[in-house]
Amino acid sequence: MFTGLIEGVGALVAAEPHGGDVRLRIQAGTLPFVDVRLGESIAVNGVCLTVIAFDDAGFDADVSTETLALTTLGRLGPGAPVNLERAMRPHDRLGGHLVSGHVDGVGAVESIEPDARAQRWRFSAPTSLLRYIAKKGSICVDGVSLTVNHVDDAGFEVALVPHTVAHTAFSAARVGDVVNLEIDLVARYVERLLQGGRA
Repeated sequence: MFTGLIEGVGALVAAEPHGGDVRLRIQAGTLPFVDVRLGESIAVNGVCLTVIAFDDAGFDADVSTETLALTTLGRLGPGAPVNLERAMRPHDRLGGHLVSGHVDGVGAVESIEPDARAQRWRFSAPTSLLRYIAKKGSICVDGVSLTVNHVDDAGFEVALVPHTVAHTAFSAARVGDVVNLEIDLVARYVERLLQGGRA
């Protein structure tokens, strides 16, 4: 599990084909990386990946064809900045919201507008996900826990404060860029309960 509070910004070094899927090499960048271990989970742009090798500069992770098809990871080029967060520990503060690292869909940056010292960002989202996005609810965009300020039948808006822009890969994002979306876990479980356990 993750919190959606980005711990560092790294970069994609390489994406190498391996037996039908892909192995990524990620530069750790500003991620605190001293005590990393094999097999631990690190969220890369909101996608939970397993560390299969590492050194002082970064780590390797295998990405399945399913993950490549359902996220933006397969579209990133070498040098692309990525948001990084290591899995939360039982004693950590939950400053964002509970994030699983299992992406529900892909959206895109539709607009970026100044809003005093902050910025107002609008994202498109698949119709199938919009039912789970609520005003003042939480959503995870490229691994970042954000509060929804507005939602309609085509997308949603959030406000990014200067700290968030400066300390995430959003500082390099542009209109038209695709993003990973993960809806709030609570919405998913509430729907399941209301269905009475039906598949």
